[in-house]
Amino acid sequence: MRKLAERIVHYRWLVLLFFFAVTLIFTTQIPRVIIDTDLKSQLPKDMPSRLDTDKIDELFGGTEMLLVIVRTDDVLQPETLVRVRSMAKKINRVDGVDKVLSLFDLKSIKSEDGMMIVEPAVPDIPRTDSDREALRQELRENDLVYGSVVSEDFKLTAIIAMLETDIRDEDIIPAFQTIIDESSGDEEVRIGGLPVSRLEMGEFIERDMRLLLPVGIFIMLVFLFACFRRIRGVVLPFLVVIMSILVSIGFIVVIGWKIHMVTVILPIMLVAIANDYGIHLIAKYQEDNLPSNNYTNKELASRMFVSLGRPVLLTGLTTIAGMLCLLGHILIPAQQLGVLAAFGIFFALFASLFLIPAIISFLPRSRPVLVHADQDKKKPPLERLLWFFGSIVSEKPKGVIVTAILLAAISLIGVFQVVVDTNPNGYYQKDHPTVETNNLIDKYLGGSQNVSIVYKGDIKNPEMVRKIEAMECKLAAMDEVGTTTSIAKVLRQMSRALNDPGDPMYNKLPETRNGVAQYFELYSMSGDPEDFSKMVDFPYEHAILTARINKTSTITLEKVVERIQEMTQDDPDVLLVGGFGVVLSDLAKAVVNGQVLSLLLATGVVALLLSILFRSLVAGLIGAIPLALSILVLFGLMGVFHIELNIATAMLSSIMIGVGVDYTIHFLWRYREERANRLEYAAAVKKTLTTTGRGIIFNAFSVIVGFTALLFSSFLPVQFFGFLVVISILACLIGALVLVPALCIVFRPKFLEPKSVAAVP
Repeated sequence: MRKLAERIVHYRWLVLLFFFAVTLIFTTQIPRVIIDTDLKSQLPKDMPSRLDTDKIDELFGGTEMLLVIVRTDDVLQPETLVRVRSMAKKINRVDGVDKVLSLFDLKSIKSEDGMMIVEPAVPDIPRTDSDREALRQELRENDLVYGSVVSEDFKLTAIIAMLETDIRDEDIIPAFQTIIDESSGDEEVRIGGLPVSRLEMGEFIERDMRLLLPVGIFIMLVFLFACFRRIRGVVLPFLVVIMSILVSIGFIVVIGWKIHMVTVILPIMLVAIANDYGIHLIAKYQEDNLPSNNYTNKELASRMFVSLGRPVLLTGLTTIAGMLCLLGHILIPAQQLGVLAAFGIFFALFASLFLIPAIISFLPRSRPVLVHADQDKKKPPLERLLWFFGSIVSEKPKGVIVTAILLAAISLIGVFQVVVDTNPNGYYQKDHPTVETNNLIDKYLGGSQNVSIVYKGDIKNPEMVRKIEAMECKLAAMDEVGTTTSIAKVLRQMSRALNDPGDPMYNKLPETRNGVAQYFELYSMSGDPEDFSKMVDFPYEHAILTARINKTSTITLEKVVERIQEMTQDDPDVLLVGGFGVVLSDLAKAVVNGQVLSLLLATGVVALLLSILFRSLVAGLIGAIPLALSILVLFGLMGVFHIELNIATAMLSSIMIGVGVDYTIHFLWRYREERANRLEYAAAVKKTLTTTGRGIIFNAFSVIVGFTALLFSSFLPVQFFGFLVVISILACLIGALVLVPALCIVFRPKFLEPKSVAAVP
């Protein structure tokens, strides 16, 4: 290490040139970065639910909905209907709209003189109270409209636009908003649906990228100055942070990825983590830069590298390993965040080890911050606090261990209360307009998410039609299902129109294939067969049954999807079960599976690295114990405070393990040195805490302070992520400063003991 340190100082100009050149190259790529808010794209392309939903889109056109909700005391008032009709006509002409479902587009099927008459559900604007009440009664009897595009209390109506696939949200939503603004009225009008959520998510991502980084940087600058009280103690770690952020964001473009919601965490992660290595180096510099020492600037630079090169390198590698364990997630953004964070931390690690000493070698010695002091009253407050911790651990090590066990047992109570929820509504505050609109759709208009079942076969076969209807009745009986649509429901509506009450065929499905075909033929004579395009294909080989879910929590969706899959798994006529409800359900399962896998990977990899580092399996076990306790505390708090496990919080464990193990490594490394110097166990703990402990605390609080910027995020999951990181890192810090020293005193692991007197310097 000493020879490498000498070469860093000797070739310092080349070191500076290399790191600044690499930063510049990646920075030039940043303007080309793209934001992706499509939730479906977060899943692997070969995931069954995503494949099935894509196939449904191919068969029946786009299944995604954009809804215009009109709310007033009575939507059948003439002025309201005029406004709705005007907006519906204009929406029909918008590029990217495949089909419109509204009071003026959906059909009413009637019979006159034995002939089927197909006309809009609202053929004319009612002018009198009696006309309006007659229309109200007709709509109540229309299964295609009532409870779907008009609420049962007639206070809401919807214009539902079925969108073509691959339409851009930023193109179509402004077009809808223009139509709403041009069609003035007293009614409350809202736009809802997944495209709105995606567009707002993209705007929030841009806002967070602009806001969170400056907030994080400001907090970090204040923190660094409070720690080191010298300009170089602020500038050098900060310089590494900025460079690593620029490099990692530029890497997004280089590797061909996009920015997702969770990617907003990346800059803050680097603000919090990338300066850790520089903090330890600066702390060592200040430890050596005492009035009694006469080191030159080059000697100080070399000493910080020689003393901390190995532990800093190894803590960096364990953090990188923890981040890369996010590859165990099935969620694509989580995998990508793990790679991006690992790449940024890799750059920051080597920039800290090489660039900071190179710059230090240029600078004159700074005014000392620390002085030798043998009396406690002269020690700085932080050293007195660390000495206090050392005294507690030294006097009652077994008590510390017992307390940790009790804390773990208590935390288990909350662990079993953790719930999983990937509902997009959970991204925002409850009073956010998007959430309120989706709640209105769920409560009054059938639901904002859908699950679809595709049947393949002869759709005109009456047995097939009855099978579809039987399934539709089962779905409609579920409390979680708001409305259903299928070709069977339309055929039954035709039956009521063509047959008088009391007739054996009234409100019954045709009993023969010819009868089904005749119904379709009669409809085509008065209506447009395209009205069925979202229910059946024209060769009549595929039919789709769609259930709209009125409760979109992930737990509800999983329950509905599982029941549907159970009911259809043995049906040879069922080709596909898909829709965004199924995608969300699979997303929830992916979060849980990814959490478990990445947690096991991170813990195993970190324990293995510790075992290799200290050449002892016991070292891996000791390092894993405080991490396991921190994980229990983390999930226990999530259960107690009802914080869901979602796309953002699912990444906590890997990040916490990768970062939190650093404190244990630094403690064990210095403790082993003090034992090699023949200090007694308790004395070695106290000496380690009052020296390396200072850097450990600065390191931990830099992470904590950095992640507090996430509390200002627009997304609730990201806010919760920031809060939980603070708690988990605190738990890791306490584990490293209290629990690990207690374990060392009680069990006296051999790998930390001096091998021989000769080995002691």
